[in-house]
Amino acid sequence: MVHISRICLRKYGNFLDNLRLYVRGGPGGMALPRLGGHGGNGGDVWVVATKNMTLKRIKDKYPLKRFQGGPGGNSSVRALKGERGKDEEIPAPVGITVTDDNGRVLGELNAEGDRVLVAKGGRGGTPYSAFEPKKGQAKQIRLDLKLIADLGLVGFPNAGKSSLLTALSNATPQIASYAFTTLRPEIGKLMYPDYKQISLADLPGLIEGAHMNRGMGHKFLKHVERTKQLLFVVDVTGFQLASKTPFRSAFEAVQLLTKELELYKEELVSKPALLAVNKMDLPDAEDKLEELEEQLQNPEAFTHLLPDDMIPNNFVTFRHVMPVSALTGFGVDCVKSCIRLSLDERAAMEMSTVHQEKLQALRHQLHEHL
Repeated sequence: MVHISRICLRKYGNFLDNLRLYVRGGPGGMALPRLGGHGGNGGDVWVVATKNMTLKRIKDKYPLKRFQGGPGGNSSVRALKGERGKDEEIPAPVGITVTDDNGRVLGELNAEGDRVLVAKGGRGGTPYSAFEPKKGQAKQIRLDLKLIADLGLVGFPNAGKSSLLTALSNATPQIASYAFTTLRPEIGKLMYPDYKQISLADLPGLIEGAHMNRGMGHKFLKHVERTKQLLFVVDVTGFQLASKTPFRSAFEAVQLLTKELELYKEELVSKPALLAVNKMDLPDAEDKLEELEEQLQNPEAFTHLLPDDMIPNNFVTFRHVMPVSALTGFGVDCVKSCIRLSLDERAAMEMSTVHQEKLQALRHQLHEHL
């Protein structure tokens, strides 16, 4: 068991989703008091979203994890105004949130080419500063990767998320009979006949107490934040992590997943959600599915089945409940269709909202001119 744990840690260690760096703006250049010259400003430090970049590559390429802007040029007889120092750019993957040591968000990188200023260069010496140059800003920053995907697969270990991702897309995640097979996030692309592509993220399995950072904890939950919609995946026969942990029915698993998301960040459960009821190839699956569907239609009537600390404040209403067997392929096409339908409906609603807002703004402008 110890040997397996070491393998798991080593494999997960190849994937980084956060990195701490030291950044410092370049110092300002010296002034020339006798001629009133101005020193050049120091260079700034930026984090820039770059194609095909990962946090692991940053760590490997810059082992010291220190970045500094160039110094501002000194004022001289030949050039009374010193040249500005060269900016330093830190390449980073898309999907990064940049924070300082106090947890203050400095910015986000949501698309290639996005830039966040993390350390400003010092001002060069001038008559207003008694010709003394200033040092650049210095701080520790943190790069946190939150995967951007259309759909995030949410489920407890061994629910079959990895198998379902393989059946739906071109991804090839690790699949095995032990619980924690997803040791790092996996992204798959679902291609439709009209060439529409949808990205699916299979994220490390939750366990009870994940909101308190147990198990994969926050390594999983933070990635849920940027997915447009959620795909809950549960085993139709229920779930038990280990012999010493309680058995959970499919209904209990759904509510416990909801509760973990809610405790981490309440707005997560307001995302549109679908439910894939997996392992329909197992005996008595049809009876179990019928029972689950009845419970989901009126979850309040079945709260007596749940411990008090497992009852969510708000029950998730699923847009589609889809029986599927990732092993045999049963229901996979239905899941693909429902995913596309749900995302298209949501996009149409958002487009309609934007159109209405623009229309109201135009009416307001016309009214002001009358």
